[in-house]
Amino acid sequence: MPTTDNPEWYPFQHGLEISVPETAKLLEMGKPIDEFVLIDVREPNELQIASIDGAVAIPMGEIPSRINELDVDEETIIAVLCRSGRRSLDVTLYLHRQGLTGARSVAGGILWWSDRLDPSLRKY
Repeated sequence: MPTTDNPEWYPFQHGLEISVPETAKLLEMGKPIDEFVLIDVREPNELQIASIDGAVAIPMGEIPSRINELDVDEETIIAVLCRSGRRSLDVTLYLHRQGLTGARSVAGGILWWSDRLDPSLRKY
């Protein structure tokens, strides 16, 4: 996947991350959930500050007990979003260990989403 959107200094992790523009493009395509899903792993109070339409909200701590609610498998592209990309990378690694190898952390999280696509999203 192209990574031209990420700063040169950022150590993009191929196979584990997806860029904000790539994620937005997949979201806009309206793919069925068995092909693509955006999971926002931030806490409810964070979602009140800024959120992405079309994202499924599952707080990080609930991922192990709730991931089966989604119709996903190893081929599903699962974009995982948090504030900055740290929690989403942890969740992505967990999902890979569960066999969901299509999981990708959204590089830079909601902060980069605001910087690159939607400045109306509040940063916190």
